[in-house]
Amino acid sequence: MGGRAVTKNPLGSWQGTFGASYIERNRSTDETTAEASAVFARMLDAAGVRSEIGSVLEVGANVGINLRGLRKALGPAIHLSALEPNASACAELRRDRELALASVLEATAYEIPAPDASFDLAFTNGVLIHIPPDQLPRALAEIVRVSKRFVLCSEYFSHTPVEMPYRGESGLLWKRDFGQAYLDAWPDLRVRGYGFTWQVEFPHFDDLNWWLLEKVG
Repeated sequence: MGGRAVTKNPLGSWQGTFGASYIERNRSTDETTAEASAVFARMLDAAGVRSEIGSVLEVGANVGINLRGLRKALGPAIHLSALEPNASACAELRRDRELALASVLEATAYEIPAPDASFDLAFTNGVLIHIPPDQLPRALAEIVRVSKRFVLCSEYFSHTPVEMPYRGESGLLWKRDFGQAYLDAWPDLRVRGYGFTWQVEFPHFDDLNWWLLEKVG
């Protein structure tokens, strides 16, 4: 697929063969589950909120590596849900009896099919970077809308917004300060924690900055 086509319809790339390749590169293993559990436990504990979360929505869940980690970190009683635009990934999530999701939403971040304040925590991990800048405000608004209390994002960071090539394609990856993007749009969000995930310590994760924000008022 040429760069121009990807730029015109980046979502189509994730819903098609490009997304299928991503699924195959990111299969869940015992090692990735253990790393995800450690990563998200560290984030939630650093913010002091682990015990306050009973329901979670991952926006852009792929086949559930992060959700498996959260299940391990938060325990079997946690209600986990996934939103994913790729139909094949959604089918796998629905078949996964071990993961036992409360719901699988085949949809995009631009229009989340859930009522306001549906989940204690709504989060992304390496997903906002793939949303075109002109569509990012719409996605952030939906994530904030469906969150009852907490919003978490873990993404590539840049002080200045910049597009980067992704697997030889253009129009698929943008870095910025995503924590500041949330605060610019919703200045009443409270910062509960932020940090950095180092790939040297967690080799199955990228070097990512994370922010955990709380809705107040």
